[in-house]
Amino acid sequence: MDSRWRRAWVTATCVAGALACAMAQQVGYPAHWWTPVPAEGAPAWEILPQAAKSGEVILSKRNELGILSNFAATPFTLRGKRYASVEGFWQMMLYPEGPGDPRTKAPGIVWAHTREEVAQMTAFEAKDAGTAAEENMRKIGIGWVTFEGKRFPYRSKQKGVHYRLILEAMRAKLEQNPEVRRILLSTGNLILRPDHIEEPDPPAEWLYFKIWMEIRAGLQH
Repeated sequence: MDSRWRRAWVTATCVAGALACAMAQQVGYPAHWWTPVPAEGAPAWEILPQAAKSGEVILSKRNELGILSNFAATPFTLRGKRYASVEGFWQMMLYPEGPGDPRTKAPGIVWAHTREEVAQMTAFEAKDAGTAAEENMRKIGIGWVTFEGKRFPYRSKQKGVHYRLILEAMRAKLEQNPEVRRILLSTGNLILRPDHIEEPDPPAEWLYFKIWMEIRAGLQH
């Protein structure tokens, strides 16, 4: 995109963002949720706040809505163990679970972290640990993860064990962090959208924004 088109695009998005802010003020939502952010310099993965359509809001890490991200430092206890974030809980399952785990015995495979270390990570640190683990899984030729000694598929078109565990973790995050509940309810009936580009046709548990809307609907009744 040349400089003329980039300037035009930025101007258009700022105008759209300003209109969204005005609309937000009219219906009682914080206007800064839609405050335009310059596209230049933004990470390639990011969907900016001004990308929201009418009736939508981006769960941007640039404001308080970021607490709903799996990356957020929102510690919770689940089944007797403490986790620093949903992301840490998620990525932890990719790592070997004890010395008897066959993942520890794969030749030529090095695990940069322990399962316990990943459980206490947040944000990109946890994500990067998971990326490294997925590369090991690819080398080993496995598509499963574990929790409490049980093995199950990591990616599935069905809402299986992995989905149910992520849902359980998100509910624990909500119940044990009052600010998460407050901010989720403050979104009212807005359609929640992710702040990052989604992969095509992901498993249901990847769609955290849809899970939050389902949880929110239950809280509102």
